Amino acid sequence: MKVLILSSDYFEDAELLVPYYRLKEEGIPVEIGSDKAGKIIGKHGYEVTVDKTLSEIVPGDYDVLLLPGGKAPAALREEVSALAIAETFMQNESPVAAICHGPQILASAGVLKNRHATCYRTVAEELKQAGAHYEDREVVVDGNLVTSRQPSDLPAFMREFMKRLKSRASPEK
Repeated sequence: MKVLILSSDYFEDAELLVPYYRLKEEGIPVEIGSDKAGKIIGKHGYEVTVDKTLSEIVPGDYDVLLLPGGKAPAALREEVSALAIAETFMQNESPVAAICHGPQILASAGVLKNRHATCYRTVAEELKQAGAHYEDREVVVDGNLVTSRQPSDLPAFMREFMKRLKSRASPEK
């Protein structure tokens, strides 16, 4: 199993770093994909090394997509290749986890119609306009999709996200 975290500058530090290190703790390979090479910098100054730029990402090389929030999703949703990546994961019913502003990428990709989801409160109307059934809860699970609202929801977000990964993992992986 391999996880792709898609982000850019001004990501919400905890929403990228908590899942990143939790996955590493489980021995699950994780790569950071971004619209730029080198390093991306979080809202609070943490730097993360980018493994692949959007043009280098082959969605089929990954089993899971994670979309942290902050201001990064606003930049990524302008990138056609980022939207195509998100669309591929959703069409394949692969696990997708998005927190805070992360669901903006899914809304822009047009993959939230009739899906139950949550997000940061300022993004709620946008999710509804994209056809999602918005729920103001710390975590919402709808099939392959796990969404949460904000950094304080990380414990619930990670609990449900890790459940999806463990149920998907086969003994030989």
